[in-house]
Amino acid sequence: MIKKYKFTKNRWRLAVRTLPLILIVIVAKYLAHYYDVEFLTLNALFTAIISANIFLIGFLITGTLSDFKESERLPGELAASLQVMADEAHIIYLNKKSNESLDLLNSVKDLNEKIIDWFYKKTKTDELYLSLLGLNQHFLNIEPQTQANFIVRIKNEQNNIRRNISRIHTIRETSFLGTGYAIAEIITTILIIGLIFVNLNPFHEKMFFVSFVSFMMIYMIFFIKDLDNPFSYYETDSLVEEVSLKPVVDSRDRIEKLISTLN
Repeated sequence: MIKKYKFTKNRWRLAVRTLPLILIVIVAKYLAHYYDVEFLTLNALFTAIISANIFLIGFLITGTLSDFKESERLPGELAASLQVMADEAHIIYLNKKSNESLDLLNSVKDLNEKIIDWFYKKTKTDELYLSLLGLNQHFLNIEPQTQANFIVRIKNEQNNIRRNISRIHTIRETSFLGTGYAIAEIITTILIIGLIFVNLNPFHEKMFFVSFVSFMMIYMIFFIKDLDNPFSYYETDSLVEEVSLKPVVDSRDRIEKLISTLN
């Protein structure tokens, strides 16, 4: 049975997630103005700290984007390797009409399905590696039925899948500069508190600039933290679009159709 997965999310969810915090800042700023407790002055040092924080956030975004750009090609490489193994098994079946090649084709399809479930953390990484290891017996079974270079080709694709799974697992389970996130969050919090108590005139301008600067900094903190894991399909509160799994799902569908033509 073909499972359906959702690959895209509302682009405005991150902004909506940020708005309640901005409303708190606006209310706090209004109360500070109403009770006349705006005891800070806007000086060059304050604006320099804002610029430094924006620079730090830009640095964090640059680091996470490099991982994101690499991650974009990984599902496509997984799909290509799975498709190559399925094609080789299909060729052997057309030539020999052997059950061994059909078993390999079915195992590749099952592996494809497990990879999709693994992205959603429905399958553990160790189980996925065991499924990859289980292909070795199928390679031994079809070895007498094909040329050596065919076996070498599918073994190379097996190794490519293992390498890509290892890379995805590393990206998914580790954060880019966790201490960098911490200092960015601390500085952003201090700056927002400072903006609440800074004295600006006129009133409508102070409300606009405080809400705008706060929105920008909070939004970017949320953005880089969520962007740090482009494979967060299993997280219900993920706010930005992840890397598309469509190549892997399309590969699964093509292999299933291929098997259906042989039965």
